[in-house]
Amino acid sequence: AASQVPRYVRVNTLKTCVDDVIDFFKRQGYAYLGKAASVEELKALSGKKFMLDLHLPELLVFPSQTDLHDNLLYTSGHIILQDKASCLPAFLLGPVAGSHIIDACAAPGNKTSHLAAILKNKGHIFAFDVDPKRVATMNTLLTRAGVTGCQLAQQDFLTVDPRDPKYSRVTHILLDPSCSGSGMVTRGPVEEAAPSAERLQALAGFQRRVLNHALSFPALRRLVYSTCSLHQEENEDVVQAALQEWGSAFRLVTAFPSWPCRGLAAFSGAESCLRASPAETLTHGFFVAVLERCKKGAAPSSLPAAAKENPQPGEETEPGAAPKKRKKKKQPMR
Repeated sequence: AASQVPRYVRVNTLKTCVDDVIDFFKRQGYAYLGKAASVEELKALSGKKFMLDLHLPELLVFPSQTDLHDNLLYTSGHIILQDKASCLPAFLLGPVAGSHIIDACAAPGNKTSHLAAILKNKGHIFAFDVDPKRVATMNTLLTRAGVTGCQLAQQDFLTVDPRDPKYSRVTHILLDPSCSGSGMVTRGPVEEAAPSAERLQALAGFQRRVLNHALSFPALRRLVYSTCSLHQEENEDVVQAALQEWGSAFRLVTAFPSWPCRGLAAFSGAESCLRASPAETLTHGFFVAVLERCKKGAAPSSLPAAAKENPQPGEETEPGAAPKKRKKKKQPMR
């Protein structure tokens, strides 16, 4: 499966733009074939050819054996080597510039840097991870990517107090918690053993707790829950439990309607979630759900469909999404 997953390259728009990166690769002898029209076209890539992805606007696609770790654009933070499925959460969260966001389980930081790029470094990201080594690595990655306005804390997200005034303007949360990693495609010969039933239950229990905790932030309007797991216990079942717990306070939004691979029919509406896999979407295995707070006194059917094909342009139509700029103390990135 690994051999058929292409090398995806996210253009870091904090430092450059898609056209300039395309020109750079052309000068390095790569042939640019334009925007892909189908997953089949991506599958057929070979040699020194590359394309623009058909779903995501700042994603370039190279043949799977392409190694860009020593490329100047990578070492200077102008491009991020990030699987396409891993780019979905920040893209579907789609915050507007000026938003306050939490990235709850943030290391190694690719999704955090993607959020910063979507925000154009305007706004504030609170990023948490419990592992000190991963936090140190993440700090390096964010600095290289030119990310500012991000407060990185080595802290268990479950210990973060939703009532703390500093989070009173957090309207968006990206939650990509620890999971079995069963969707990750190894590029080596080693196959991971399937997790035991006990391990899955322990992970799912943690995932349910952390999702409920995230939904308790008072100003939250939109949340993306994602895993790189294939197991229903960590995906649809966790989302269903949260929806049952919160009653009519939150609803599931149809994420990326044109995406071909949907959630398993574990409960009514689960097809609003999306899945990714090497066979169907030419990516790692992945799961994404988008939850949105229901407006008080509005029938769910009257709510706007928030899952736009391209969340970035025209986001300012989302009511109150960009808070008026207040003078605030700059918090240095630790």
